This record gives sequence, C-alpha cells and structure tokens, in this order.
Amino acid sequence: MLKQLTLTALAALAITSVQAADDGWTSLFNGKDLSGWKSNEEVPGVFTVENGELKVSGGRAHLFYVGEKGEAKFQSFELKMKVKTTPGSNSGVYVHTKYQDKGWPDAGYECQVNSTHTDPKKTGSLYGVINILALLEGQQEPQGGKHIKVPLAPSTDGEWFDYDIKVEGKHITLSVNGKVTVDFIEPEGWDPVKELKGMPGRKLSEGTIAIQGHDPKSTIYYKDIAIKVLP
Repeated sequence: MLKQLTLTALAALAITSVQAADDGWTSLFNGKDLSGWKSNEEVPGVFTVENGELKVSGGRAHLFYVGEKGEAKFQSFELKMKVKTTPGSNSGVYVHTKYQDKGWPDAGYECQVNSTHTDPKKTGSLYGVINILALLEGQQEPQGGKHIKVPLAPSTDGEWFDYDIKVEGKHITLSVNGKVTVDFIEPEGWDPVKELKGMPGRKLSEGTIAIQGHDPKSTIYYKDIAIKVLP
C-alpha cells in the first residue's frame, strides 16, 4: 500500500470512487463519470464520458481534479495516462495548478497535447518552457523558452499514446511512449516573467491537475489516468 505519505497527500487521495493498488498507483478517472473532477464550464459540456473514455470537445474549458472534498493537492508525484488526438486538435495537462473559473490556468505548468494543430508546440512540450517544435512552412519560432525542433510530433492522430509526467521537487520530466521529451529542473531564483516573456504562474510548488479543452474544433480522448504520490 502507499507508504510514507503526508497527511495532506492521504487526504487528497481518500476518494471513495477510486482504489489504491498495491503498487502505489491510484486511479483518478473511473471510466464511468466525472467523480472527483470539476469543470469550470467556461463552455458547458466540453467534458463527457463515452465508452470508458474521457472525451474533450467543443471549446475552451478546463477540468480540475478536486477529489471528494474539493481540496486535492499534490507536490511530488508521477502521473500517467493514455491520450488520443484527432486531426487538428489541441489540449494539455496542467500540473501544480488550481481551480479557475475561466481563461487559461494561471498557476502551474502545461504539458502539451498536440499532434497536428497549427500551434507548433507539440505533444511532450512543457508549454512555453521547453517547446517541442514542428514548424509549418512560413511559421516563425515563438519567443521565450527553449526550443527543440522535430519534423513531426511524437504523437500520432488516431493512435493512443502513453503520457507520463513526473514531478520531484523542482524537477519535472515528460515522456511520450516511454521516450523522454522534457527533463527540466527549475533553477534557483526562477523568474518566469523574465525567462518566458510572461507566464508568471509557471512555477513548481503544489497544486492539482487539470485537463484542457482548447477550442471548438479540437477533440481529444483520455483514459487510464492514474497517479502515484512520491515521498
């Protein structure tokens, strides 16, 4: 069972709709409904459950993991899930964030989900910080952050891929299908306004997880969402 957890972490994971496995992983999505999650409903109906999968489609909104008591927070953890994009779609997974009624979440980091959307920042990017760039003809490199140029995104439309997000203190690692795309240690004195040309909330501290609905033309699917709290 889970060992060496703080009381805060235990409270965050004490959810009646999920069960912790012997290997320490806890499911955050039951495949039946949105128990433990809260949409900000900026655009209503963006998040639905179909065939055991979380469907994200219809406009900008964000689905925050809140737990049974609405206070879920995580510090060091490993988060894993399966994701499937559709042509021209865009989404993302936020970590160390907090509930927000509207707009792009101010707090935390976004782990990008994008195989063929026109945004050149592709799946596996730590958005705005380390960008996995697949530029279309005529596109200019964005300002701010570090850029890693690739010919294609590491994910493919219509195919499920494994997304692994690991946060240990000030260290965040993103992996797509077992291959590391980002390995970032937030430096001492990190100033995201200076380093990223904005985005003041891009800092690691603690917070919850959110899934992004991006725009009316984007449809993305998620399943097998699970977390393991790290000491």
